[in-house]
Amino acid sequence: MHNIDVWGIKEDALDPNNYPLHETLFALGNGYIGTRGNFEEGTSFGGHDGTFINGFYDYYDLTYGEKYNGYPHRSHAMLNVTDGKRTAIFIQGEKLDLATGTIDDYERHINFREGILIRSFKWTSSKGYTVAYRSERLLSLDNKHLMLNKLTLTPLNFDGDITLVSSLDGDVTNITKADDPRIGVEFQGDELRVVKTQITHELGELVSKTKSSELGLITLMKHRLIYDGQIQRTLEQKDKFIAHHYTLAATNNKAITLEKYVTYHTYENTQHEQMDSASKKCIEEAYNLGYHAYVVKQKAYLHSFWEHADVEIKGDDATLQGIRFNMFHLLQSVGRDGYTNIAAKGLTGEGYEGHYFWDTEIYILPFFIYTNPNIAKKLVEYRYHLLDAARKRREDMQYKKGALYPWRTINGEECSAYYPAGTAQYHINADIAYTVCKYVEATNDEAFLVEAGLEMLIETARLWLQIGHYNDQEAFHICCVTGPDEYTAVVNNNVYTNLMAAHNLRNAYEAAKQIEKKYPKEYQALVDKIGLDSQELQDFDKASKKMYVPYDHKRKLYPQDDSFFQKPLWDFERSKDKRPILMHYHPLNIYRAQVCKQADLILLEFLLGHQFDQEQKKRDYDYYEKITTHDSSLSTCIFSIMANELGYYDKGYDYFIHSARTDIDDMHHNTTAGVHTANMAGTWLSIVFGFGGMREVDGELHFNAHLPQQWDSYSFHITFKDRRIRVKVDGDGVHFVLLEGEPLKVYDKGEALVISK
Repeated sequence: MHNIDVWGIKEDALDPNNYPLHETLFALGNGYIGTRGNFEEGTSFGGHDGTFINGFYDYYDLTYGEKYNGYPHRSHAMLNVTDGKRTAIFIQGEKLDLATGTIDDYERHINFREGILIRSFKWTSSKGYTVAYRSERLLSLDNKHLMLNKLTLTPLNFDGDITLVSSLDGDVTNITKADDPRIGVEFQGDELRVVKTQITHELGELVSKTKSSELGLITLMKHRLIYDGQIQRTLEQKDKFIAHHYTLAATNNKAITLEKYVTYHTYENTQHEQMDSASKKCIEEAYNLGYHAYVVKQKAYLHSFWEHADVEIKGDDATLQGIRFNMFHLLQSVGRDGYTNIAAKGLTGEGYEGHYFWDTEIYILPFFIYTNPNIAKKLVEYRYHLLDAARKRREDMQYKKGALYPWRTINGEECSAYYPAGTAQYHINADIAYTVCKYVEATNDEAFLVEAGLEMLIETARLWLQIGHYNDQEAFHICCVTGPDEYTAVVNNNVYTNLMAAHNLRNAYEAAKQIEKKYPKEYQALVDKIGLDSQELQDFDKASKKMYVPYDHKRKLYPQDDSFFQKPLWDFERSKDKRPILMHYHPLNIYRAQVCKQADLILLEFLLGHQFDQEQKKRDYDYYEKITTHDSSLSTCIFSIMANELGYYDKGYDYFIHSARTDIDDMHHNTTAGVHTANMAGTWLSIVFGFGGMREVDGELHFNAHLPQQWDSYSFHITFKDRRIRVKVDGDGVHFVLLEGEPLKVYDKGEALVISK
């Protein structure tokens, strides 16, 4: 992908070797539906077609050589669903396939301000017939159920038959372990079963149901064919496939246009009739409104998005393209209904099985908190809606109170079969609690704290009192946990976990006291609901203050955990050509050495930076940088942020550049399986919190910005407490502009400023 367009991505030559990668890069989504960038007409290039619904999944059994209490007995994965993109094309009986024939003037592009995938070319068949082709694909950001395709064909050197076969294909499967052991799942191939096909000249309908999760999917299609010549219409109906066939007596240089309207509606088994009616109403309304109206709506939605979220860099178009590509995919991937989240690979591929991780809270949610608080609220609400499932997981782990959020999940059930790098990462509880507090602080949404947030803080805090204990010196220890660094597992007193747990406990205590005073009626209702008593709150307060934090006074360093400095250093020379090292060494060989997969302590010193002085941060950074492999895409953005804070500006820039174009340049060689959404958000964090030096301290914004020498200027937008500001950094300094809301006090390098219009 060598074309640099700061507002889009473009492919101006057909590249069959990178077709699977470009399926990911040209994927579209609207937070509900996602579809890979496959060719509508089909191709024999290979790749893996895919359309996904956020939160639509089925189960499969987990198998163990030895299974113990608390091990999840099943997992679930996001399903590849009905293919509604396909429109096969036959030119005088020969199938149009870009793997055959002659191709001229090929181009494919997405403009991030328009949200439409456009592809055009001229194709000459083996018999010499040439057509001009143009397709437009749009997944509506205004109507989450709707996918639109507009296809225009023009014969350029002949009169003759052109046949269009527009279909819904329910014969779809996920990638299995047999296909690709790295990303495949243990599905048998019949997880999504077609239970109904129905077709008339007006409407096509295909209904599918999952094998185990009791979810259903209604997919409808409707067409508008624009051509005033002779048309023959026929229908095709099979067990898993329906199609409208249009055979046209085409005339040289006379365009044929087909608009295809496709809707996807999911339902639980008891909702079929209700959703069947809703889906038919939806597609009729979309059809009557027309394709162009949705083009206008798409541009309006994206105009608003970029108005609130845009980043601008002068002097580095390639990086700016990468950043905007990342933000565009975050918007395309994020659930907006409070019941879905954002998967590690978004809605672009099957990597990580469509699961949601802590990535959302620590990397992705800050982007939405400060650019689109409404979406941020829905992501936090998602965790609240899974609170009962987290309580159930706590019971599975034989704890008496509170909630334990799953490490990886869609519906709230734990899906991780490898507990050392799954369930042992109890820090996810603290990560979720941390983000509840950050959301409330940045939005002043006290109503959410009263209605949901406080309950989440208390239930997550309760768990720490059960997995931790006091030693003889009255210090609170947390043993047998794994921190963010998955190359160091099941350890005692991981510093990240302990201090984030203390933050969780302290905020639960303080928020409870605040709500008890301001909203006594609502507070009492919560006390009655969850059986909270005042002694328990005192226990939270005590544990937070007595939390044990290991420290090496001789080295003046924080060890990552109790035993970390007792281990030998990893032999990096031996493994320099073996990355990621987890693919080349037994876990025990990795666990018994000082080597980090990603930022752990360094991440903590970003999130809770006020608890560490600058000299301590610098010593820790210098030490841990040398032993971190950055095998996780979550790592470099954090090292960039902290390098900038510590004045290591060259390092900060180098780490940032490594992450800014991770997917667009396929730096980890696995973007074919989907984008890296946490890294995408991390690049925004690197600009705002790294170069911009933004921190929120006691409810106010502080900036300590600098300008990388490689750039002429940069700017970003922040939404904070019902205000919207633009921050621009150039050679003359930092410039703040209030775009919406009341005057706002901020701090620039410690100096208080009031921004007003």
